[in-house]
Parts: sequence; C-alpha cells; structure tokens
Amino acid sequence: MSDAEPIGIGVLGAADIAWRRSIPAIERCEQLRLVAVASRTLDKAEPFADRFGCAAVAGYERLLERDDVQAVYVPLPNALHEEWADAALRAGKHVLVEKSLTVSATAAEELVATARRSSLAFMENFAFLHHTQHDRVRALVADGAIGTPLSFSSSFGIPRTAPTLIRYSRELAGGALREIGCYPVRAAQLFLGDDIRVVGSRLRHEPADGVDVAGSALLSDGAGVTAHCDFGLTHSYRNTYAIWGSEGRIEVDWAFTPPPETRPLIRLHHADSREERVLPASDQFLGMLTTFAEACAEPAAHERFGDDAVRQAALLESIARRSDAEEGEGPCPDQLSRSPHVTA
Repeated sequence: MSDAEPIGIGVLGAADIAWRRSIPAIERCEQLRLVAVASRTLDKAEPFADRFGCAAVAGYERLLERDDVQAVYVPLPNALHEEWADAALRAGKHVLVEKSLTVSATAAEELVATARRSSLAFMENFAFLHHTQHDRVRALVADGAIGTPLSFSSSFGIPRTAPTLIRYSRELAGGALREIGCYPVRAAQLFLGDDIRVVGSRLRHEPADGVDVAGSALLSDGAGVTAHCDFGLTHSYRNTYAIWGSEGRIEVDWAFTPPPETRPLIRLHHADSREERVLPASDQFLGMLTTFAEACAEPAAHERFGDDAVRQAALLESIARRSDAEEGEGPCPDQLSRSPHVTA
C-alpha cells in the first residue's frame, strides 16, 4: 500500500479528541491525507483548517458530498454516531467511529451489515488496542508465563470535571459506562473467549439527571474465566489491568492512554519473585489509523472489526440492562432480547 495514493479522509465534528490526538496522528500516517473537517457552524471548523491545512466545511452533509473524501472519521457525541456513520456509509465512505459506537447492539449490527453490503471498511476506534504493549502481554500469557489464566481485572477512572461536558449528558448517551467503562470491557475481550457474557453489573447514577457516573461489571466466558471491570467519572485518575493465572500475575500500569513517547511498564508476579519490564514506546493512534487505512484498502480482509464492534455494543447494552433490572428499573435479564454475540 506504500505506493498507493493516500486515502482522503474527512472528519465529522470539531471534537477535542480530533484536535488533540486523531488528526495529529492522521498527519503522521502516510496512507491517509486529511481533506476537510466539518462542523455545524463554520467558525468551529475554521481553527482546524488553519492548524492542519485542510478545508473547513459547514454541515456534515456537505463533507459527505465531497468526491475527494473516501473515508470519514466520526468523533461526534455517542448519540449521533449511528445517524452519521450510517449517512457516511450510504454516501460510499469508509468509516472510523469513536467509541462507544452505538447505544444498542441492533444498531451496531445494522451499521456493520450496511458496510459489508457496500464493501466498505467499518471500525470502532479503540486506539489502545494498537499499542504494542498488549501484544507483548498476550504473548507472555500464550507462552505460559502465568500458567492458566483464571481472571482478568481492570479499572479506568478519571476525576470529575465540568458538568457541561458531553460525557455527563444522558441525552447525548454520555455516562461512565460508554465513556470510560467501555475500555475495561473491550480489554477483557483480549483475554477471554468469544462467548463472553455479562453475569452481573451495577451502575451509580447522579440523582439530578440520571446519568451514570460510576459502575462495575462482572463478565465470564464459557471456560469460566472471569473479568471484573470498574470505571467512573468521579475518581482519582487510574487506568490499569491485570491477568491472574495459576502460576502468576501480569499487571499493566498505563493500559489505555500512554502518550506515544512513553515506555510502558508491566510487572510479572510469581510466588517468590517480582519482575518489572520496560517496553518500547508505541504510537497507538498512529497504529490505529494505519490499521484503518489498511482496512480501507482491503475491507473484506478486515471484517473482524465489524464483529468486534457488534460484540462490544452487545456487552455494553447487557451491562446497562442488567444493572437496571437488578435495581428494579427494568425487566429481569432473562426476559431481555438476546444478541447472537452475547447473553445477559
């Protein structure tokens, strides 16, 4: 693909994550070329155009009409992902969507089906998956460094910030589960089987507006390996995971947001020893965008990203519904409609 012309990519939404992380990584990606950034008003798009040397577009529809845009990155609020990812796919564009993809597994399935009918790449953005530290951890587990894996645990929390931010908006599908909890849940899938299911969950909501600000979920797979995921928007900052096995434990200190220049640290614990390993630095946003560009070039070879997105959406939906049911706010989980990818 190195000899091919870069893929023209447009950004739907003048989001902070695009400004700080995604677009700078697009500039470092040889396979992509930033064409335009769209916002509902031109004044929000123009600072992006000035900084990154692209076109500023007023209105998302106008960006989707551009022939020089072959792919679209969607960093809009969660509640708008389904609408504009669908619009981009129907306009014939490859689509990269910020997490969390949708508020329902059914919506995720429909988006993936639309992408496949049109032979388009479709991917949910979990940049941390493209950091090389997780490949190293998985290799250690596969080589038996901790014996048989028995459980996974992960925590991701950030301090409370301005209540006007989108992450605190229930109407825009914010909240701790979809903004923060999605990371530990997605990381658990690196180490549990594909038949992962939710066996318990609890979300804590703000009394004033009902948005969830903290929670925990217990997952399990068919082999009995469990995952305990904690998350919140009112916590001291922490993002970590650990895999506990029959002969040892691996801990990852900076699991989800290491800067590209940071050399991550992992710890291996055994009965009579403790070892720390400093791993090479890795640019996870560049890795994510390079992988997306490869998927644009060969969508059929990367259909697993669609399956991953549907399974993730189903797990989040099941966590939310089980929590509501256990708090007496919804039907018993056994009465819920079940996705083919996950059960409550």
